[in-house]
Amino acid sequence: MQAHEIMIRQVYKVKEYDLVRDVVEKFIKYQISGLPIVNDRNEIVAYISDGDIMRFIGKHKDLVINNFYYMAVLKGDYDKFDERASKLLESNVMDIAKRKVITVAWNEEVENVAALLGEKHIKKLPVERHGVLVGIISRGDVIRNVFKEKNKDNLC
Repeated sequence: MQAHEIMIRQVYKVKEYDLVRDVVEKFIKYQISGLPIVNDRNEIVAYISDGDIMRFIGKHKDLVINNFYYMAVLKGDYDKFDERASKLLESNVMDIAKRKVITVAWNEEVENVAALLGEKHIKKLPVERHGVLVGIISRGDVIRNVFKEKNKDNLC
């Protein structure tokens, strides 16, 4: 079984010039916790998760992400949680996103996808073909597809 056989083809994503506000709106609307960030050619350039947002709205002294101090990104000393959160919403997604994105090829074997999800402790993997985003695979997608035929009569 290959990645393209189990991947979700309708991928929610944001563009590299979008704001964190756009990300949060999609997180809430679609009940998701991470999004690939693409350029105008639909190439994956970064990934943003709810964990990235938590790192910025939490109170830190010397947090560095993507070689920027979070205070430099937020442009000021915001002691109040609400002020930090509000300022973050107006920041560019690339200011806090992870630029080193782990992806899988569309024809990768599912057992390799499962190993990567487990070893790297990540929840979702963007799937690409010829450098372009074509899908996404979560841990749940792997479990559902691997075990549905093997044990469909024995599982709840």
